[in-house]
Amino acid sequence: MTNIAVTTWSLEQTAPTDLLPATAPEGDVRIVRSEVPSPEFSRFLYASVGGDIRWTDRLGWTYARWREHLERPGVETWVAYDRGTPAGYVELESQDDGVVEIVYFGLIQNFRGRRIGGHLLSYGTARAWDLADRWPGLATTKRVWLHTCSKDGEHAMDNYQRRGFRLFDTKVEEEAEVPNPGPWPGAYPA
Repeated sequence: MTNIAVTTWSLEQTAPTDLLPATAPEGDVRIVRSEVPSPEFSRFLYASVGGDIRWTDRLGWTYARWREHLERPGVETWVAYDRGTPAGYVELESQDDGVVEIVYFGLIQNFRGRRIGGHLLSYGTARAWDLADRWPGLATTKRVWLHTCSKDGEHAMDNYQRRGFRLFDTKVEEEAEVPNPGPWPGAYPA
């Protein structure tokens, strides 16, 4: 197995006014919070969105681990639907002192390039800013951050910056190159 250099960029917003919303796409695109913790559904979203960009860190999670994560206060999953079909999602996670991380964000491969991503990121970021309104006891959001890497889609960084996120850290690390896991083996070419 060979190693590859992976660049990881961390970006942030430090005020709700930093958000520069995208225009909503045409058609029947809706964004809905997945309010019932469902390990099956969350794993489906994770594997389907990340399958062609080598998301592998959660593939080994057990059902119990998924449930434990999803039931934590301040963890939310917002799903974009195109004409009733899941197109992508954004996962938010409350951290200490009013910090919210956009832990995962992306679209299933067949829904990319249709202006859904900018809209979903805008909506998810707005929900990160008002997260404490839905979770009594959480601190008011003071900062929203995320990271992206050179394995992510070619338009990821541009989308984050157009939504008002600013770069605050860059790291380059060697990683073992792994095949695209796909939502099932062989679903996407390497």
